[in-house]
Amino acid sequence: MTGFLEGLRSAVVWVMDVTSIPILAYFLLINTSLIVLIVLAYLEFRAQERRRQTAVEWQGAGLAPGVSLLVPAYNEEAGIVTAVKSFLTLRYPRHEVVVVDDGSTDETFARLEQAFDLVEVPRELPHEVPVRARVLGVYVPRDGRTRLLVVRKENSGRSEAINVAINAATEPLVAMIDGDSILEPDGLLHVTRPFADDPTRMVATGGAIRPVNGSRVIAGRIVRVEMPQTWLPRIQLVEYLRAFLLGRTGWSRLGSLILISGAFGLFRRDVVVEVGGLDPNSIGEDFELVMRIHKRLRDEGRDYRIEFVPEPVSWTEVPVTAKVLRNQRRRWHRGLWETLWAYRSMLFRPKYGRVGWVALPYYWLFELFAPLLEFFGIIIVPLALFLGVVNIPFAILFLVLAYGYAVLVTLAAMLVDEWAFHKHDRWQALGVTVAASVLENIGYRQATVWWRLEGWWSSLRGKKHVWGVMTRTGFDEGSA
Repeated sequence: MTGFLEGLRSAVVWVMDVTSIPILAYFLLINTSLIVLIVLAYLEFRAQERRRQTAVEWQGAGLAPGVSLLVPAYNEEAGIVTAVKSFLTLRYPRHEVVVVDDGSTDETFARLEQAFDLVEVPRELPHEVPVRARVLGVYVPRDGRTRLLVVRKENSGRSEAINVAINAATEPLVAMIDGDSILEPDGLLHVTRPFADDPTRMVATGGAIRPVNGSRVIAGRIVRVEMPQTWLPRIQLVEYLRAFLLGRTGWSRLGSLILISGAFGLFRRDVVVEVGGLDPNSIGEDFELVMRIHKRLRDEGRDYRIEFVPEPVSWTEVPVTAKVLRNQRRRWHRGLWETLWAYRSMLFRPKYGRVGWVALPYYWLFELFAPLLEFFGIIIVPLALFLGVVNIPFAILFLVLAYGYAVLVTLAAMLVDEWAFHKHDRWQALGVTVAASVLENIGYRQATVWWRLEGWWSSLRGKKHVWGVMTRTGFDEGSA
């Protein structure tokens, strides 16, 4: 036993000698890159602050392009009626709502039928985007005045539900939005503004998404932004702020946005049809679609733009249990890996510009491999402590760069967000956010590292992906 421990000590010492500097450099680079993205986001916020009022101006001038809101729904009985009502009453001059019931087994369709007095119509949908599943029926409100279309189909997944909605859409822009989401009343005005500013080149925009858990919701509208009641959603709020809002705003500023969240994205319908719609075989279908658009348009030498709109546009429920969160993070990382691998030919290719030279290498190095490197650090430091061979300077620097620096990055993101949007009126909310940024690094972050590695490993093994169930609490009158 003594000989085994001595051999293990020697091995750990050798590993730490070899890897300590690269690991420290890695975490220094990843957190510094996030600071750079936050600075870029700040510059973008300042630039957009001067343009924020133009949304109302060009609406009044009749420049707002028509939008079809595409809402895939599977077992969304808890909030689907409230969500659809809020979508129909958005402050926007011309939009329709297309709901596709993807073979729900609950009361999703029954609640829509009752709320909007739906009747079936003999409408044949076009097949511009291929769909394998059979459409069971097309329904509209009996009064004919509400711009709502509900399509029932056999269950075949979210991607095919959206593809059916694309076929049914009649407006030039299509917005893909989850049925559990709430849009800001002026959300469409903000996210469509880039299309009015640059109608010939703009092909897609992504809207900012924030967790709705804990906020007061009345009739499908956020009437007061509140912090979630439990710590798991609070920590996710911190993540959304840092990665989804500030990070993507920074990438948009660089002209290298490659990921638009499936919870809300706006696309030119003709471009989506041209590339074949969403891939029903992809786990990361939102990421894959944006990458396919980039590749197609770059290959054809077309001038185009994809932009992120940082104004709060969409609010969505985040997981409230570890089980649901685990399924989500496994799926996200598996989708990240499979999409990056599918488009590996774009890496460091001149014709793909900053996407190939900056964005994709970043996602490979700092998004895909981050959990692997962090897991290594989580294992090697405690093991070295147990064996009594810990390198104290390395351990301290690892904790400072991997966790301490990460907390500072999150606080910087929080300050920029509060300066730009000031969503929380109470100092208590800011205190909770600070606490969540610290608690994120104690247990939560280590768990998500493991879950992300699980998703990656299951893909490498060729294991069939099974979609987990996202439990919805719905939006009550007065709270969500």
